[in-house]
Amino acid sequence: MTYAAGIQMSSGPNVGANLIEAGRLIDRAVQAGARLIVLPENFASMPVKEIDRLEVAEQEGVGPIQDFLASKARQHRIWIVGGTLPLKVDRDSKTTASSLLFNDRGDRVARYDKIHLFDVQLENGEKYNESGYVQAGSQIVVADTPFGRLGMSICYDLRFPELYRGLLDQGAEILVVPSAFTEITGRAHWEVLVRARAIENLAYVVAPGQSGYHINGRETHGNSMIVSPWGIILDRLPRGSGFVIAELDRKRLEANRTSLPSIFHRQFR
Repeated sequence: MTYAAGIQMSSGPNVGANLIEAGRLIDRAVQAGARLIVLPENFASMPVKEIDRLEVAEQEGVGPIQDFLASKARQHRIWIVGGTLPLKVDRDSKTTASSLLFNDRGDRVARYDKIHLFDVQLENGEKYNESGYVQAGSQIVVADTPFGRLGMSICYDLRFPELYRGLLDQGAEILVVPSAFTEITGRAHWEVLVRARAIENLAYVVAPGQSGYHINGRETHGNSMIVSPWGIILDRLPRGSGFVIAELDRKRLEANRTSLPSIFHRQFR
């Protein structure tokens, strides 16, 4: 049996402290049987000011955050989706928000740069302008793993079903959504969106999130979950640090896609 885990954290601005906590939770998830582990968005740094991301941004392939992910994958012989981390770009004022996939030898085998950026003004006064400090990606990314074809996405992407149709068109069977949903939007929309992406694509969804209050004043929703292709929540962690874990059963996925083959009945592409 193959088990996937999603790590839930309440990250702060200190990269070293966040990596210690992430390492502790990864070790626990491995002990529980996980072979695929997905970290949340901003797992290594939730800065006080967004411009502070520039100080911890790494060159692609070099830096303590990427070294940590490779080392943990190698140590436990597991596959890891490294939530998001900031990678440097040519523009000095921006970084990417990149999710990196490492195989069980510690090799980075895929990189996805967040496409949809969170530029919103919420009714409670919260305001976010992610495009002011993040350079958006443009490429859909699906990678082969021993557990199935893995489609990569990040947080705000969850609201754009056309992205997931693109992942499905490239053979995705597992969808990962490392996130840091705000409490107000998460309370209203998180569960229904996660389950909808699973149901409409007949795919497993591993959706770990940030949870709780952060030094920068944000409150994130948590409620990390793993959802089956039938839309069933297989495991959930409402609040706090920890992890969710569930079996990824490819035979069950194939059976769902055979018995209710809606993904093959699409008329608009």
